[in-house]
Amino acid sequence: MARDVSDTTPLGARAELVDWIASGEKPRDQWRLGTEHEKVPFYTQDASPVPYEGTKGIRALLEGLQEITGWEAILENGLPIGLFDEEEGGAISLEPGGQFELSGAPLKTLHETASETARHLEQVKAVGRRLGMGFLTLGMSPQWTRAETPVMPKARYGIMTEYMPKVGNLGLDMMYRTATVQVNMDYASESDMVKKLRVSLALQPVAAAIFANSPFTDGKPNGFLSRRSAIWLDTDGDRTGMMDFAFEDGFGYERYVDWALDVPMYFVKRDSTYHNVAGASFRDLFAGKLAQLPGERATRSDWANHVSTLFPEVRLKRYLEMRGADVGPLEQITALSAFWTGLLYDDASLDGAWELVKGWSAAERNQLRADVPKQALKARIGGRTVHDIARDALALSQAGLQRRAFKDEAGQDETHHLAYVEQIIESGRTPAEHLLDLYHGAWGGSVRPAFRECVF
Repeated sequence: MARDVSDTTPLGARAELVDWIASGEKPRDQWRLGTEHEKVPFYTQDASPVPYEGTKGIRALLEGLQEITGWEAILENGLPIGLFDEEEGGAISLEPGGQFELSGAPLKTLHETASETARHLEQVKAVGRRLGMGFLTLGMSPQWTRAETPVMPKARYGIMTEYMPKVGNLGLDMMYRTATVQVNMDYASESDMVKKLRVSLALQPVAAAIFANSPFTDGKPNGFLSRRSAIWLDTDGDRTGMMDFAFEDGFGYERYVDWALDVPMYFVKRDSTYHNVAGASFRDLFAGKLAQLPGERATRSDWANHVSTLFPEVRLKRYLEMRGADVGPLEQITALSAFWTGLLYDDASLDGAWELVKGWSAAERNQLRADVPKQALKARIGGRTVHDIARDALALSQAGLQRRAFKDEAGQDETHHLAYVEQIIESGRTPAEHLLDLYHGAWGGSVRPAFRECVF
C-alpha cells in the first residue's frame, strides 16, 4: 500500500463496514485494472543491498524520481517514503527491505498498463544508473541474508517486524526479501464479486506456478521454484491463505467483514503516530474498548488501513487484488494482468473458469496451494496437472481478451500481452527451472550472474 488512509469519519455500525466494501461496485464500462510490482534494488558494482540513507541510497532514488515525475512526496517523520501521482492515482512506495514498488493507476486497457510500467522502469533505471543501482527481476533476493538486508524507516514495518515472529516462522522473510506482482480488478455487484473471488482464489496457485521465479536464497538453490509462495504458508495464519469460507453458501460482503473484524490488528494511526496494538481486536476498537487506546473509536481510516493488512491469496477491499505471483521482467508483469483480465472481465471466460474449478474441494485447493511452491506446473488437482489446467485457463483468457477487442495503435488486441504465458505453457517449464539450469550450467554454481542477467 502506497500510503495509509486518513479519514477521521467515525464508524458507528457494522453496516458501515459492509457499505465501505460495497461502495467499490462499478458498472462494466467503468471497470479498470491496476498493476503493482515490487523489485529489489542492488549496487551494480558489488551486488550489495541498497540502504535507505546515503548519497546513493533509496532516499536519493526517491528524490531523483520526484524530480523526473513531479509526483508528490509521501513523508513520514520528515523522511520521504514514497511518491504519489495526484492526477492519475499511481504511487511509488517502499517495502520493508527496500523493495521498490509501483502501484499503477487504474487504467482501462492492458496496453495502457504496459506503457505505464515500461515508462516507470525507464525512469527508475535512469535514476538508478546515476546512483550505481540495478533492479532484480526475481521474486526473492537471491544472495543476502535477512541480517544483511536493509530496513526502511516506516513505523508500520517496525510494528510488523516485532509481531511477525510471534505468529509464524517466515514473516520477516516475506517482509524483507520477497518481491511480487499483482493486479487489482473491479466488480459490478456482490454476486459478481463472489464469483470473481472464488474463481481467482481457486486459480491463484495456478498463477503462482506459471510465474514461479524465486529458486535462490542465501546464494544457493532453496529447494523451491517459488520460495516466495512457500514463505506465505508460514507467515501468519490469521490473515493469509485460501479463505475456505468464501466458497460456503451465503458468502458475501458481510461474511468477509466478519472475518476481517476477527483478524488481529497491527496498529492504529492517530495523526502521524502509529500506535502499536499488534494482536488486539478491531472489534474492541470498534466498540471503544481497546485497552491500549482507552476511549478511542474506529474511524474509516482505521478500517481501510486494517483491511490493507490482511493478506489472503486474493484480497477484497473496494476492488479485488490478485496476490499470488513472483515478480519477473516487464513482459511478465503485464502478462499477469492480462491473464486475470481475460478470465475475469469477460462473462463467458469467467463462466468457463468456474467450470474448471467448481468441483474442487477445500482440501484439494489447500493441498494444491501447498504443493505448487515446489512442484509448480507438475502439481496435481482433481486428477489433472496444473500444466493442463493452466493451458485451459490460458485459452479462456485469450478468448476473453479477444472479445474485449481493445486495440493499440498498431491494431493489436490485448492477447499479445499473454505471449509470456504462452511460452511457459508451451515449454512446460517455469522461469525458475530455466534459472536453475543456468545455475547448474553456465553460471557455474553461483547466483552472482543473476545480478547481470536477471535485471530490469
